[in-house]
Amino acid sequence: MSHQTHQHGPTTPPGGRPQDATGPETAPHLDFQGTTPYEDYVHAEVLTHLQQPLSDDPGEMVFLVTTQVMELWFTVIVHEWETASRALREDDVPAATAALKRSTRELEALNASWRPLSALTPAQFNSYRAALGEGSGFQSAMYRRMEFLLGEKSASMLVPHRGAPRVHAELEEALHAPSLYDEVLRLLDRRGHRIPAEVLHRDPTARYAPSPQVEDVWTALYAAERPAGAPDRPGEARGDADPELLRLGEALTDVAELVWRWRNDHLSATRRAMGAKPGTGGSAGVAWLEKRAAKTVFPELWTARSRV
Repeated sequence: MSHQTHQHGPTTPPGGRPQDATGPETAPHLDFQGTTPYEDYVHAEVLTHLQQPLSDDPGEMVFLVTTQVMELWFTVIVHEWETASRALREDDVPAATAALKRSTRELEALNASWRPLSALTPAQFNSYRAALGEGSGFQSAMYRRMEFLLGEKSASMLVPHRGAPRVHAELEEALHAPSLYDEVLRLLDRRGHRIPAEVLHRDPTARYAPSPQVEDVWTALYAAERPAGAPDRPGEARGDADPELLRLGEALTDVAELVWRWRNDHLSATRRAMGAKPGTGGSAGVAWLEKRAAKTVFPELWTARSRV
């Protein structure tokens, strides 16, 4: 006499995953000896327990989380720009351009972080502002590394981090390293576009200053570009443009534009939340941010456009 077994749900083979009686495996693996592989990779438990509001105001939580998210985006962008810098030193322009293009998408996500804070009223911000004490965004070490990579060098910005040896050492290394733009200009010189010696061998700890000769180089590169189907220009030979360098220039321009937007969004959110009052940490607040917003990243890429 035969016996027929009726199965009405998933079975679990010895040592295996739940399996539906009518087909292959369909259910996820749920039983782990320790933490989940997702937790081991992402460390979500650490991230989601880092928030320690210092006031009773419910709005402080979004301010704190948004600031922490910004720090994570700073970290990714620094990674991309350092990757681009290494690629440029190795004359790998496509790899550098790819890293810069990735960073533009990350900058867009970073800039979107202002949205939860952009409509704060003075009363809403004041309800937990005291919890910040002397804390201020300009004390962010990772943001400072971003600025150093953009050529905005200042040894005084290491001072707030003297009490954190590892952070201070990383910032000091970044201060003395060539900026991303320094590496771009060295590449241009190796490609036969004459960059002045005083620019190539400038003090890497100093803030970058625009150079008329560098502007000439970018002007020539962009002037040589020919749109598809465009007729020859009198007295000029076709084929002078370097598509690789033009793509690099446009990726840098995208980065510069998004950095400008970041600074202006910061200015706008701060002006709305606190007006012209002094900033936390002793800064001049909006007045200081206005000066930052007026600065142009990779300046000759912008001024050259007027001459093409």
